[in-house]
Amino acid sequence: MLGRIAVLWGFAGIAFIFGNAILRLGVIGFDTFLFSLSWYHWAALVISVVFMGFAEGYKGFQRGYSPRVAARLLFLRDNVTPVRFIFAPLFCMGFFDIKRKRMIVSYCLLVGILLLVQLVHMLEQPWRGIVDLGVVVGLTWGSTSIILFTLKAFLTDRFEHSPEMP
Repeated sequence: MLGRIAVLWGFAGIAFIFGNAILRLGVIGFDTFLFSLSWYHWAALVISVVFMGFAEGYKGFQRGYSPRVAARLLFLRDNVTPVRFIFAPLFCMGFFDIKRKRMIVSYCLLVGILLLVQLVHMLEQPWRGIVDLGVVVGLTWGSTSIILFTLKAFLTDRFEHSPEMP
């Protein structure tokens, strides 16, 4: 029973983190359309959406991160500890109890993302909104893939993705 609660907490925590980011960035992104956009703004918007959809959504989330999150949720169900229970979202996101190389990658990505967020905050509209709309597409794709991989992990007999435990 404790494992199932940990899974729900882990999934809900991740959903909140990504859902909150999608909503906040979506508001800023859609403000872009309040501006008079030139052809180069539209071109940048298309490039941003396509690039982030592919790089973040498909390559980052669907091909790597989402299957690992689902595998860690599945692992958590049967291997809950007090620390994993309390920090279930962070466990599922790969910030501890994971192969050393993957943990280093997770923390480096976190620092890189935080730095990029600060840089994007310095952009003025419509450029900030253009970048943010691309991120919203990537995060939405990624969140959807997390949901689908999690369903597959819990509703099928075989889920062949690794939780990358140490």
